[in-house]
Amino acid sequence: MEDQPLDVLTPGPDESALGTRKYTGPETGIEKNLAEVLADVMCVEWVSVDSHFFDDLGANSLVMAHFCARVRKHADLPSASMKDIYRYPTIRSLATGLANAAPVEPSVPVPTGVVAPARTVVYALCGILQFLLFLGYSFLAGLVADRGYSWVSAGSGVIDVYLRSFVFGGVGLVALCTFPVAAKWLLIGRCRPSEFPVWGLTYLRFWTVKVLIHANPMVFFVGNPLYVLYLRALGARIGRGVTILSRNVPVCPDLLTVGAGTVIRKDSFFLCYRAHAGRIQTGRVTLGRDVFIGEKTVLDIDVSMGDRAQLGHTSTLYSGQAVPAGQRWHGSPAQPTQHDYLRIEPAECGTLRRVGFGLITVLQLLFLYVPLTVGGAYMLATLVPAVHDRLGPGTGGLTSPDLVVDALVLSLLLFFGFVVVGLAVMLTVPRLLNLVVKPDKVYPLYGLHYSAHRAIGRMTNIKFFTWLFGDSSYIVHYLHGIGYDLSQVEQTGSNFGTEVQHETPFLCSVGRGTMVADGLSVINADYSSSSFRVSRASIGSYNFLGNNIAYPSGARTGENCLLATKVMVPLEGEVREGVGLLGSPCFEIPRSVERDSRFDHLRTGDELRRSLAAKNRYNIRSMVFFLLVRWLHFFVLTVFGLANAELYDSYGHVMIAAFLVFSLGFTAVYFVLVERGIAAFRRLQPQVCSIYEPYFWWHERLWKVPDTYLNIFNGTPFKNVIWRMLGVRIGSRVFDDGCYMTERTLTTVGNDCTLNAGSKIQCHSQEDGTFKSDRSTLDAGCTVGVGAHVHYGVTMGAGAVLALDSFLMKGEEVPPHARWGGNPATELRDAPHQPEALTRKG
Repeated sequence: MEDQPLDVLTPGPDESALGTRKYTGPETGIEKNLAEVLADVMCVEWVSVDSHFFDDLGANSLVMAHFCARVRKHADLPSASMKDIYRYPTIRSLATGLANAAPVEPSVPVPTGVVAPARTVVYALCGILQFLLFLGYSFLAGLVADRGYSWVSAGSGVIDVYLRSFVFGGVGLVALCTFPVAAKWLLIGRCRPSEFPVWGLTYLRFWTVKVLIHANPMVFFVGNPLYVLYLRALGARIGRGVTILSRNVPVCPDLLTVGAGTVIRKDSFFLCYRAHAGRIQTGRVTLGRDVFIGEKTVLDIDVSMGDRAQLGHTSTLYSGQAVPAGQRWHGSPAQPTQHDYLRIEPAECGTLRRVGFGLITVLQLLFLYVPLTVGGAYMLATLVPAVHDRLGPGTGGLTSPDLVVDALVLSLLLFFGFVVVGLAVMLTVPRLLNLVVKPDKVYPLYGLHYSAHRAIGRMTNIKFFTWLFGDSSYIVHYLHGIGYDLSQVEQTGSNFGTEVQHETPFLCSVGRGTMVADGLSVINADYSSSSFRVSRASIGSYNFLGNNIAYPSGARTGENCLLATKVMVPLEGEVREGVGLLGSPCFEIPRSVERDSRFDHLRTGDELRRSLAAKNRYNIRSMVFFLLVRWLHFFVLTVFGLANAELYDSYGHVMIAAFLVFSLGFTAVYFVLVERGIAAFRRLQPQVCSIYEPYFWWHERLWKVPDTYLNIFNGTPFKNVIWRMLGVRIGSRVFDDGCYMTERTLTTVGNDCTLNAGSKIQCHSQEDGTFKSDRSTLDAGCTVGVGAHVHYGVTMGAGAVLALDSFLMKGEEVPPHARWGGNPATELRDAPHQPEALTRKG
């Protein structure tokens, strides 16, 4: 693993192309100045004003991003964005396009000096109180579990144990579901538009309620009428016949109004709050009747949609935006469109059907799943000697070698039993259920067909197996096994990443030679408030799909397309082929440039066969290694669990609470050490290489280290401690509400930054067969909005703001205190909308 210097990411232009291209000199002052800036960026003496940036000069998007940043530093030149570069791909056309554009007012900077950062003592005190609350919750959970186990174990016979499990489990489930609701009304009451600093006492109450709401078992009822009842109990105003499929629970539900007949698709954010410059701002989200919200959408605070309005997939409503009744909008930020996103007719689905479906769900829980869970735990403690013998007095003690042997046998059976049985179930049961659901047929919600469809989605979207097989040739066999149509697939060794999801795997088709990065969501089901329909989604041959893409059925893309990160896949117009698509709404860009094809010789013939065989062997070792890593983690927890059983007779519920606390702390430290150990405790360096080089295979191992435990620490000072342990250069008092960083040691985050839920800092890119990585830096006081995506090679100046759901492209430089937003992100020059909470103060 040789370190690559930074300039490998921006190599020189194609000299042969420059030498043979006829030179055309500038005719105007703006052409001359733009040409000089570009020549300086590309380290050449001159560039022709008629030369195409990509085809003739051999530039790529990273080079042109540096060019745009240089242009913005010249006061005598109009500001240029990457969207302008793709629209006007020569100096002459760019100069003309910028000159003819409507004059823009100077951008309104982010207010400075208004919000004082939290004091370190307040920050530390908040962390201490959050930890004490966690200890208290663990102690309470241990106490309840102890009393429940004692009562259930006092039963005699199977029937008695079942009845006691039914009663205790039912009461416990009701308590778990109602406790967060009661806590919300006691600690906060009715939410109103407001603003308060993070780390204070008001924030502590807000965080407590947020954690309890997210931990509520009712979250598992998303897509069920019971979930709507849960949100109403929390204070949301929701009409009849509403269908909500997103697991992102609104934390301030009193500020959410949803009219009757509205549909909200999965992976949508409508949190009714945001974090900005070290403060929490809450605001209203108002949706009228029969509104449609597409997949992977983000709704800011203080937004509204009128009756029968629609918001397409991969779209955003910024604060202050209002969609008039009957209109259809899409994009980031959203803008009017003529496309109808509600593509399915309604079906008969009345109140009786919804009530019956919810009642059947409750009865299944109370009489089947809950008794099986509670009784199964009791049977495990009774019938398994390794557990039963240690729950009684007079056992061998903590130093007995039998403790380790029993833990070894038990962990091996449970862990690898789950892997084998899980695979067997996933390869058989969904296929049987799929016989019930026919493609292109409309079914009413909340019936047998809907239950089968939801069960197929839950079983085939288990993340463990895509994590295990992803980023290797074996993900192809796994996806084909669960139902994907990959009959024409061409092995590349990186056909899919570790994060792939779908509505149903049996209607997903992927063409030959196509490669998919992480975060693909195949939308092959349509929903109305009363009906659903599954249909085939087909991705063409020789495509490349970037990160975090929602790909719907009926997409207007064909063969040989590049779909950039967070692109809004088009559903109207001609079928795109041989082009790249970027942005939301999307526009065309070059499919590829010469610099991105430098490793193409490794993707064909004997070179490919040799490289692919070597990568497959490496990936097998990685898969075995990480299975052992996860088993070892489970083994240690099993040892500690059996040790707790040894002491249970003496200390009871205290040991249960101790197990919960130990499990969380050990999990974090263990996986931090695994990740840093793989990197030999060294920092990554910027790279550009082929996916068939050993460095890339090694880098893929870093992506496989489990890190879902990070979500538990969102909104606490402990998240920053873990980021530092993982190698992130992170400053003091950073507020991280759910940001994800892929390459930790390439990321720098300054003091008092604010990172919102669902945001991502990704210091790498994979484009076809080429892997690139570089550092990204956020200076002090930056804010990254909900769902925003920061690419590699990016610098955000002090106090800069990136709006929600934006895509800040590679190489961009955001000036200090600037406001950027959109997909792709550009400078926002209009005055920011003032949330209702701030206008009230005035």
